[in-house]
Amino acid sequence: MTYLLKFYKQHQILFNLLFLVASLYLFLFSLELMGTSLKLFGKGFATTLIETTTNPLVGLFIGILATSVIQSSSSTTSIVVGLVAGGALNVASAIPIIMGANIGTSVTNTLASMTQINRSLEFQRSFSAAVVHDFFNLLAVLVIFPLQYFTNFLGKAATFLGNEFQHIGGLDFLSPIKTITKPVVDALQDLIGKKPWILLALALFFLLFSLTRMVKALKIIIVNKAEAWFDRYLFKTAPRALLVGLLLTVMVQSSSITTSLAVPLAGAGLLTLTQIFPYTLGSNLGTTITAILAALVTGNLSAIIVAFAHLLFNISGIIIWWPLKAIPIFLAQKFAAFSTKNKLIPVLYILIAFFLLPIILIFIFR
Repeated sequence: MTYLLKFYKQHQILFNLLFLVASLYLFLFSLELMGTSLKLFGKGFATTLIETTTNPLVGLFIGILATSVIQSSSSTTSIVVGLVAGGALNVASAIPIIMGANIGTSVTNTLASMTQINRSLEFQRSFSAAVVHDFFNLLAVLVIFPLQYFTNFLGKAATFLGNEFQHIGGLDFLSPIKTITKPVVDALQDLIGKKPWILLALALFFLLFSLTRMVKALKIIIVNKAEAWFDRYLFKTAPRALLVGLLLTVMVQSSSITTSLAVPLAGAGLLTLTQIFPYTLGSNLGTTITAILAALVTGNLSAIIVAFAHLLFNISGIIIWWPLKAIPIFLAQKFAAFSTKNKLIPVLYILIAFFLLPIILIFIFR
């Protein structure tokens, strides 16, 4: 026993790295399991909801609600593309839903930050890292939605690009994250059955456990200069941080996973909010590039136009708000500080912003 303890102390960094990798896998597995359970709850509901909209404002809130329910902007986009291709939606009606999906997808990383709610300093850092994504998407919609409503500039530009690129072909590749987590999720689902409540409860348990372990391992690694490594290489400049977010999201094919990964890094003090902001923008771009490549494979003009509209929306948001990044960063910092004082506030924020408010507004404007 003494020998094992001595061996552990001599190779503590190695053990903590292995521990971090195992915790990271469990974290990714919990996100995949959560998405699977929520799709069992609500994918049919999301499809029904989306296909009945004609009002652009209602479409915006439907995009938020549908994506919050099924925890996947990719799934929402896929539903929208299918409905546009089938003639149930036109491109102008589809674009507000895509905007809403951008807001709704950030619920995953906001939920991930809640696992640290009992540790005030870590929670404040984690929650601010999560909601800066929310504030960017919200601010982008506040500016771009009226412009789109009156000019349809996204639809026109996306249609032009769609016509130019329709026959160019694309890439259809498998997400490495799904490759390593989906078989385990499927095996668990086969064992338990299609019981979304049980699967969701397990997903939340694994999410809480893995994030707690990740933060603990990261704290130890920080002492050994990992923070300097992040500062010197991956997040040295804002453009580099954006590129990291973009490439990582293209590889894992999920902005929810990419942005959620930043939450424990922020909680452990490894990344600042200023570094995380451009990384978040890159993840937003990355998920649209994946959708474009998939759409180009199909050769379906409607699918390609919707995918390009999503890309152009995010590019427009970056053009507007990256120079004004102090605003979303300030809002995220202040809201996180306020939420740390009363732990009920972030819970109410998630329930109201992503679920209750969209439901009420859909009912009112419909």
